[in-house]
Amino acid sequence: MTLFLGMDGGGTKTAFLLTDGEGTTLAESRQPSCYYFDAGIQLVADVVRAGVTAVTEASGTTPADITFAHFGLPGYGEASGDTATLDAVPAGVLGHDRYTCANDMVAGWAGSLAGADGINIVAGTGSITYGERHGVGHRVGGWSEVFGDEGSAYWIGVQGLNVFSRMADGRLPRGPLYEMVRARVGVTHDLDLISVVVDTWGAGRTEIADLARVVIAAAEAGDEAADGVLRRAAEELTTLVTATATALGYPAGEAVPVSYSGGLFRSGRFLGTFADALRDRDPDLHLVAPRFGPSLGSVITAMKSAGVPLPPALVGGSEPVDTAATLPV
Repeated sequence: MTLFLGMDGGGTKTAFLLTDGEGTTLAESRQPSCYYFDAGIQLVADVVRAGVTAVTEASGTTPADITFAHFGLPGYGEASGDTATLDAVPAGVLGHDRYTCANDMVAGWAGSLAGADGINIVAGTGSITYGERHGVGHRVGGWSEVFGDEGSAYWIGVQGLNVFSRMADGRLPRGPLYEMVRARVGVTHDLDLISVVVDTWGAGRTEIADLARVVIAAAEAGDEAADGVLRRAAEELTTLVTATATALGYPAGEAVPVSYSGGLFRSGRFLGTFADALRDRDPDLHLVAPRFGPSLGSVITAMKSAGVPLPPALVGGSEPVDTAATLPV
């Protein structure tokens, strides 16, 4: 039996998926985040070992039985001095070299588009695009919240806080966002927001990104300033997509499949705003619903790296987006 292992690493969790050659799930495991920039590369080794052990034991197999594996690692390629060390980690667990490593954005693209040409945009806490055309890949964005991640949930949260401050000062008329932020953060005195965000939250990425929910809810309640933040976010994400399409050499008139992943797109309102921005920017950009998740995307990448044809269950075109069918954020 042929076995393929996919790993999708993220900022909050790491998912492992073991399938047979038809793409049928044999075992899954969820492990802690393997984002190593703060904890060190040993964290990656520990998470890889735990995940591989879990899925092989559950399926009655061994690491040596795995035909090919792909490991999607957050932060991979963003510190060139670490790349060789990260590349070597799975060998110590699998006992062989039948695997590849890449940034986790590749798994997101491969899952969303089933490994076909096109672009995937990720808009969660951060933002990044990755696309492939004729075997050439290209990344745009993902520069961190300090000086990048435009259009992400973190970016929207920061912009929402700025709108709140303007409403509190009287620089903007007070819309629904004003009271919604006060309720979410738990303040009755406006200036206490500084203490909560800076001191209590430590200006944390996760806490600030979660405020994107408030901005979306305020826009749905008719807040014009909040709606403006969402429209600007959609424009920023569209710019990431168009820069990727240009770098991949898409000519005018050729359809560019654009899929998506990340928590922001669970909001039907935001997905619709993004779809409008894409269509207005370039009619060649065709938004399509994601086929699979990034864990299966890693399996697809493993299969392609092994040089085997994708099974019928993992092949097929993507459908145009139905924004009305998306879940509320």
